[in-house]
Amino acid sequence: MTVTASSVSRATQVLARPFTVGGLTVPNRIVMAPMTRKFSPGGIPGADVASYYSRRAGAGVGLIVTEGTYVGHQSAGESDDIPRFHGSEQLAGWAKVAEEVHAAGGKIVPQLWHIGMVRRQGAPPFPDAPALGPSGLRLDGTEGTGKAMTRQDLDDVVAAFAEAAAAAERIGFDGVELHGAHGYLIDQFLWAGTNRRTDAYGGDPVARTRFAAEIVAAVRAAVSPDFPVLFRYSQWKPDAYDARLAETPEELEAILTPLAAAGVDAFHASTRRYWLPEFEGSDLNLAGWTKKLTGKAAITVGSVGLDGDFIKAFQGEGAGVGSLDNLLDRLERDEFDLVAVGRALLQDPQWAAKVLAGRFDELAPYDVASLGALS
Repeated sequence: MTVTASSVSRATQVLARPFTVGGLTVPNRIVMAPMTRKFSPGGIPGADVASYYSRRAGAGVGLIVTEGTYVGHQSAGESDDIPRFHGSEQLAGWAKVAEEVHAAGGKIVPQLWHIGMVRRQGAPPFPDAPALGPSGLRLDGTEGTGKAMTRQDLDDVVAAFAEAAAAAERIGFDGVELHGAHGYLIDQFLWAGTNRRTDAYGGDPVARTRFAAEIVAAVRAAVSPDFPVLFRYSQWKPDAYDARLAETPEELEAILTPLAAAGVDAFHASTRRYWLPEFEGSDLNLAGWTKKLTGKAAITVGSVGLDGDFIKAFQGEGAGVGSLDNLLDRLERDEFDLVAVGRALLQDPQWAAKVLAGRFDELAPYDVASLGALS
């Protein structure tokens, strides 16, 4: 990366600005992106998980979004090593995580998650629970081994999200993020490729948003008015990178407006490459369009701190340290408000401290081996 004195100064100034969403003020614009780690046996985050997050808070990350955590519904997940956000032992573990992050000077929100039809038949922690989705379809459009959700199923999942959000506030977290991206349950309703329902929860983009909006509204009602509710969404899905919820800004506005009205304080717009424009005729990326259309705060994410696509970095290819110039340009013109960093921050717990201090020469390229431990 080519670094000049002016770019160092600009990075410090632009990224170090505090930002307020709801009743939460974060000290800078750097967010730790949620990344599944599978280091919580029995769904319980232990001391190693608390240290993993607090190290990054202590190194200057403004806001931490935890790895996805299963809400209290039997069909929510498929691994006994991914943390859960229900149960006395699990919540006690999460309370310790929040305590240590706060002691290190950081802010933290849990990402609340239901995987829907991605769930494998017979998977733990509840092997007898079926996979659930809007229409019982996998991401490739084929019929799965699960089932289409009934009205009772919908109500149960909405309640599970609301209960998890209330628990997050009770045990000391600073807000919550709802996982509505990447082909999981909420996204399965948003996307026409998996939502073939003919009732009030399927059809046009607004109808497909109804389930997500009900979850947001229930979460909003379960927590204090100034407790931030974030919503992560994406156009792309795993193995369907060209999938799109919206082909035009007008279609995107139809999807996001009900979510904003239901109580979303900030949208986390997940892309593979943050620098790519989302629609023809504009340089705005997905987060930029989100902010423009809703007036809500927006978080951008997608290969920040890498030379190329984060998927290739995940596979150990093309993962240099990247340039931040384009990112800083966009932040300076308020295209979006916060920047989520994934693989680069996974590689180096000190990434935020180095960038905020202009120590770019100390940044190391991402190594896929970093996935193997909670460094």
